[in-house]
Amino acid sequence: MLMRGVGLGHWFPATAALFSRLSFELASGKVYGLIGPSGSGKSTLLSILAGWIEPKEGKVEKEGIAAIAWVAQHPFGVGKRSVLDHVSLPLMCRGADRASAEREASELLEQFGLAEAKDRNFSALSGGEGQRLMLARAVAKAPQLLLVDEPTAGLDRRTAASVNERMGQLSHRNMIVVVATHDEATMSACDELIDLNKECG
Repeated sequence: MLMRGVGLGHWFPATAALFSRLSFELASGKVYGLIGPSGSGKSTLLSILAGWIEPKEGKVEKEGIAAIAWVAQHPFGVGKRSVLDHVSLPLMCRGADRASAEREASELLEQFGLAEAKDRNFSALSGGEGQRLMLARAVAKAPQLLLVDEPTAGLDRRTAASVNERMGQLSHRNMIVVVATHDEATMSACDELIDLNKECG
């Protein structure tokens, strides 16, 4: 699996270019940190990679990428549904029966440090637990491309560290992971960085 950005540029009406002439190559099995100051276009570039926005210039090339998952900046889920349900559902959507889905979901929750929380409702989770649940649920979808937008925004340092630890583990999976962040600890959990401040212009 590969993804290439070739001469990418984007801007909005009556604004200067967020970035221009941006080129990169992304390979599976790596976590890429997308960095730059606020307003540099990190979230916009994630949307371009997802195919939600057409770049004003350049193109995105994809090889072997059919399924994409997105983890938003703030965790969202069904308040009265259990943690286990949130991860089991995408597995059942992929064809697993409930028993098999719950077994695999339990294994994923263990990997993301949520084994003891699996029977709790989403509404009872802390911010860090909720974000780790979103990562586990995204992995359960088996995407070839996982896009993560500011996963530690609004979290205290200790809680953010628990999320970053799991972010670093994503490089062991057969997917391309791109994380938009301004958190230095999250950057350290990535294999490579794409700096919009240096790459654009």
